[in-house]
Amino acid sequence: MNTEKTAERNRRELERRERQLNAPRGRFYLPYLLFIISLVYITDEIASQIGTLMKTEIANDMLAHFGESSVGVLDILSMISVPFLALGILYKPLSDRFGRKPFLVINTFGMALGLLIIYLSNHIALYVAGACVIQFFVPHDMQAVYIMEASPDKHRAKIYSVIKCIAMLGVMVIPLLRRLLMQETAQWRRVYLIPAVVGLVTGGAALLFAKETDAFTRARINYLRGNTAANGTEASGGIWPALKFVWKHKQLRWLYIALACAETGFLLTVDYEVILTYGYAGHAVRSGAFADLAAAVESVGVNEVTAALFLFPVGCALGQLIPGFVADRKGRKAAALFSSLAAVALFLGFFFGAEAGLPPYFVGFLSGACIGSFWSNIDVMTMMTGESAPTALRSSILAAANLATGTGIGLAYGVTLPLLTVLGNAAAGPVILCAAVPGLVAAFIILALKTHETKGVNLTAVKGSEGEDA
Repeated sequence: MNTEKTAERNRRELERRERQLNAPRGRFYLPYLLFIISLVYITDEIASQIGTLMKTEIANDMLAHFGESSVGVLDILSMISVPFLALGILYKPLSDRFGRKPFLVINTFGMALGLLIIYLSNHIALYVAGACVIQFFVPHDMQAVYIMEASPDKHRAKIYSVIKCIAMLGVMVIPLLRRLLMQETAQWRRVYLIPAVVGLVTGGAALLFAKETDAFTRARINYLRGNTAANGTEASGGIWPALKFVWKHKQLRWLYIALACAETGFLLTVDYEVILTYGYAGHAVRSGAFADLAAAVESVGVNEVTAALFLFPVGCALGQLIPGFVADRKGRKAAALFSSLAAVALFLGFFFGAEAGLPPYFVGFLSGACIGSFWSNIDVMTMMTGESAPTALRSSILAAANLATGTGIGLAYGVTLPLLTVLGNAAAGPVILCAAVPGLVAAFIILALKTHETKGVNLTAVKGSEGEDA
């Protein structure tokens, strides 16, 4: 009886998927789809960045009784969100079974909900709840899977990097809202409201206008017909099948290891605002403008740091735009290697620039270019992972990669959290330098020696074993 029900359910789904595949798209559907994906990516980047751009203000407002180590305490509290990241690893593979579109919509609404909860927070517990909601939905990047599966093969990296560039420019709304709505640092919650509303509107647009990707639809049809050879695997989603597949294929194994090493640089993405704040505040104290660090932090948070953050998205956008063109022209490996070296050099530039009190717009640009280069490194390696995976397991393999990246992040936090809690926020720059740079260098070496190029692959034909003899 259950077999008959399953067969009937599969038959109905097969008919529905065939109708989806044969439905007319229209000559302008691709740019139309990419516009929607750009809006989703803007929402994703704002949700990802806003907590970092407001980190010092949030910590000093909600955790003032902890004193100067409040940012370290906030980092410790953020570890509460780790189980939600673990749940997300089980959640994303569902898109290999049910499709990309439902999760594109759900994720966008979820990010907006998390922003709204933080806007309404009047206690650290409610703030953490909102941050957990955001942490659950942000890492899935279903919009990235859309770009990967809908873009022409020879332009995939360029399209990805252009959309990421647009998304990062959208982050400029955060310093703009800081200037318009935050006359004093205790008013930081106001900055969350408008992005929350934008996210809700964007989720509605994705629900109404985005269609399922053809790559997924074809893979699902093949699976329902029993044509597993066309999928490159007999599995159709799930973390355990994905991990078994990765274990058997050295390209994916080494990409997982490289991602784990590179993600130690994640610390740059969560503490650059702290490094800017305490770099400028320390310079102000040393130059005699302020007698104590707390007063300097209050002043630079409203002035120098806000000014620096205006050009942060510009630098970040360029840091993500350039490697995309390199990836399509010279290859994915060249782009990843270039961006990892750029991240280290630019980090040194903005760290010492803030310490020396250099012009905020210049230092802000360097900090953005550093973070953009770091994310480009991760994004290109993630693209290589997706381009090395068969469609039937692609989303699951990308979700399982969170286990690798989570390992790198966990190791980095294990080193830095105790030090920042003891030494205080002013030590963020040197501590993160010592924790992040070795991992980025290790990832560089692994990419150079252990992985093969994936430029120009046909995603519908990938088996996962390409380059095994290389």
